[in-house]
Amino acid sequence: MPAPTNRREFLGRAAAAGAGLIAGATAWHSSSRAQDASVEEVRLLQAGAAAVDITPPELPVRISGGFFEGRADTVRDPLFARAMVIEDGSNRVAIVVVDNLMMPRELLDEAKRLAYETLHIPSNRVLIAATHSHSAPSVMRALGTGVDEAYARFLPGKLVRAIEAAMQNLDRAQVGWTVVDAPDHTHCRRWILRPDKVRTDPFGEPSVRAHMHPGYQNPDFIGPSGPVDTGMTLLAVQSLDGRPIAVLGNYSMHYFGAQPVSADYFGRFVSKLEQSIAVPGAPPPVAIMSQGTSGDLHWMDYSQPKKAIEIDTYAAELAAIAAEAYRKIEYRDWVPVAIREARLTLGRRLPDEDRLVWARGVVAELDGKPPTTLPQLYALEQIYIHEHPEAELKLQALRVGDLGMAAIPCEVFGITGLKIKEQSPLAPTFTFELANGAEGYIPPPEQHTLGGYTTWPARTAGLEVEAEPKIVETVLGLLEQIADKPRRQLPDPRSEHAEKIAKANSAAWWRMREIAGRQAFDASGHGLHGTYEGGYALYLPGPGSEREPAAHRAVHFAGGRMRAAVPGLTHDYRVEFWFWNGLPVDARAVTGYLFSRGADMDKGAPGDHLGIAGTHLPEIQGRLFLFNGNARNQIVAGKTTIPPYTWNHVRFTRRGRQVAVELNGQEEIAGELDITLPDSETPLFFGGRSDNLFNLEGRLADAAVYTVTG
Repeated sequence: MPAPTNRREFLGRAAAAGAGLIAGATAWHSSSRAQDASVEEVRLLQAGAAAVDITPPELPVRISGGFFEGRADTVRDPLFARAMVIEDGSNRVAIVVVDNLMMPRELLDEAKRLAYETLHIPSNRVLIAATHSHSAPSVMRALGTGVDEAYARFLPGKLVRAIEAAMQNLDRAQVGWTVVDAPDHTHCRRWILRPDKVRTDPFGEPSVRAHMHPGYQNPDFIGPSGPVDTGMTLLAVQSLDGRPIAVLGNYSMHYFGAQPVSADYFGRFVSKLEQSIAVPGAPPPVAIMSQGTSGDLHWMDYSQPKKAIEIDTYAAELAAIAAEAYRKIEYRDWVPVAIREARLTLGRRLPDEDRLVWARGVVAELDGKPPTTLPQLYALEQIYIHEHPEAELKLQALRVGDLGMAAIPCEVFGITGLKIKEQSPLAPTFTFELANGAEGYIPPPEQHTLGGYTTWPARTAGLEVEAEPKIVETVLGLLEQIADKPRRQLPDPRSEHAEKIAKANSAAWWRMREIAGRQAFDASGHGLHGTYEGGYALYLPGPGSEREPAAHRAVHFAGGRMRAAVPGLTHDYRVEFWFWNGLPVDARAVTGYLFSRGADMDKGAPGDHLGIAGTHLPEIQGRLFLFNGNARNQIVAGKTTIPPYTWNHVRFTRRGRQVAVELNGQEEIAGELDITLPDSETPLFFGGRSDNLFNLEGRLADAAVYTVTG
């Protein structure tokens, strides 16, 4: 029997009077504040860590990580389950990070059951997450890959052994944490396609407006579909005399790419970090690298020319960043430790009858043979989803002092990680993805409209459209419980330009920096909130973001627009906003409409329409123009060709028939244009025209409307 690890456990065992380990341990691990009211809370911080080799003992093994199954008969580098156990004298938590692609809930529940039976640590105090290495043995059916049954039987016992070894290494400890920005080592890998380059999904539908891995500077793509979570968080524990015990890192980068069997960059990173922080003559520390919210992130920067880099170089660069940050950590000799767990049942996106008939026909033709095409693979998945219409997710929140941690059994987009980080009542907070199970990608609702394989219904991406906001809400609720305080409000940093708008007397002001939902919030205080329609992506970098990333966000329109209403707005008005066009000016008849005031979908499009000319008007191609509808068919044009992929500020003013446009502070258009607006209640559209014709393919930010007087 291991020695008691804190005063509460010691008293629990004594009270058991020889009744055995289970009786004593049960008194210790029941609800922390109800365990023994007669015993005062003990402030005794302890931590232990261990790494247990989980390299497959038998080869070859099945390898998952692609659409179809791989095989490996060579071990390139060993795999490990790395565990950290930490307790504050009353509460004990175990965290295990495993070199694997993803692990099913059933396997992990079995490991937790064994841990309870042998180590007497409750399952709801154990977090087990995958690194998401794409070069490890498969323990879960994923798309075209089956389960390596021998390895799946081998793994649970090893996970228990990792927890046991960490518990055996428990020692008095001090703890600290930090966050360092590492923007050069992770980027968005999901990019938005041009509207004339839409691709077809496995069901034969032209639905793919966003796709993973576009290729470097591919002209078929416009830009990233989401923001990047570039923060690396480190949780470090030391002995009281300063000996490193363990450091747990979390970073949102999918995987690098290694030949199997391999731990990918995760294994190389921890080895290099351990070497950097080790103390000569002392037991070696245990470094752990966990997977953050990298569902749409990867190391490649597709906006730049292809960069040749080896996996060892990548891991060494990132480990050097971590080591430098580690040396600046300040430590505390006691902090509270807590964990909460919740279960959330979600529906899956079920095939309709037509798709089910198609899927059954494809599966019948397979006649038991493995799939070799994407339609065959996804036909099999439709049958599975039809037969398993719901999934239960196990979600967790942890705290170590003021550091928060969330655990989600899904592949989580970077924007979702930012939602949790920026609203958590604990700062900093990070998220383990693929923790306590694996239920596939959870794109935010607006990303479903853009399509791509992270949205194709399957076990790897089959949860309901509203899964992501429900998961975020549940996790934030758990964080509020363990922090015992409410979540933070989303930050609203303002650029110098935004501060000027705030001081002006605007009728409405839509910052377009929303991180979730369909509402465009009116920051003027007048409550004239707009609505995002159609295809769009949120929280993208805006104008000036290279200088102040947090202060500059924008919405990217991919076939959609923002609709708003300003009651009582007369024919004398002004609008201003920032825009970024992502289409070449020769891509279509009109490159894109930036702003429109006209009746929704009215034939002939009467009203005011500001756009960038395309091939229909070759003499002004690439310039701003104003158009007042088909009936009058009047156009006034600017003089400056606007390069794609650049931020520009525009201000349009109408005073009766007089119209003027300023571009980046300079006069661009001055002339007359007949009034064709139906009435003063005519809605406004940003990022598109009133009849949805040639909507902008690009970004907008800080749109404001003013009434012009005098």
